[in-house]
Amino acid sequence: MDALWKNLERLALLEPDYVSVTYGAGGSTRDRTVSLLARIKNELNIEPLAHLTCVGATRDEIGEVIDQLAEVGVENILALRGDPPSGQDSFTQVKGGFAYASDLVSFIRERGDFCIGAACYPEVHPEAKDAATDLQHLKHKVDCGVDFLLTQLFFENQAFFDFEQRARAAEINVPIIPGIMPVSNAKQVARFTSMCGASIPKALSERLETIGDDPVEVFWAGVMYASHQCRGLLAPESGLPFAPPKSGAAGIHFYTLNKSPSTRAIFEILRLTRRAL
Repeated sequence: MDALWKNLERLALLEPDYVSVTYGAGGSTRDRTVSLLARIKNELNIEPLAHLTCVGATRDEIGEVIDQLAEVGVENILALRGDPPSGQDSFTQVKGGFAYASDLVSFIRERGDFCIGAACYPEVHPEAKDAATDLQHLKHKVDCGVDFLLTQLFFENQAFFDFEQRARAAEINVPIIPGIMPVSNAKQVARFTSMCGASIPKALSERLETIGDDPVEVFWAGVMYASHQCRGLLAPESGLPFAPPKSGAAGIHFYTLNKSPSTRAIFEILRLTRRAL
């Protein structure tokens, strides 16, 4: 927890719009998670985004957490179904709990005046039958009361642009914020992408194979690739091959994994690039 807070203090200097906190962050209990969210809001003056999942909790238990969040002034919640617990191959609904994120969204909407976010998958949810079915489920989830969407990590910007276009065609009109995870550990990224169905571009894969396990080289390879991605997502007139055709993304959500160096380096690169234009 001490290491987590030090990273939060470093990230706070960049004045992010929000900091998201996973359910039971840092191995903590839900009570400690609520306490951490309150500290972020009151001591760092950053809006916290609380993750809530359907995993291992009943409707009443989740309701208690939502009430606690309201009591400490947390106004933003990311509603997720959640991954299966360690050792389980598939998600199992708890008796008295929720089966889908859409059910959780409706529950939060009825429980209080929150800004509600939800997840989406540019390269299709790994459990979805196909892209069209995945989009139908997403549309239903948004209609249940979602205010904005955060994407699962991806490394091909075109996957995000194509997904956004299909979402708009399906009348999903809430902001869609791309999620970027800088590579800092090649094996870890391989594990994450296999879990969420994201693909690793050939150029990035070959680069990681070339540099092997050298932590410094992996760090900078991840920073430079992610910086290039972010420039393409944010700057429609950049002329970069990753750039969107018309307008830039609503922002960038960084998956920091409780570590700040990569994100801070990318932020500084983006800021310097903006000043140069």
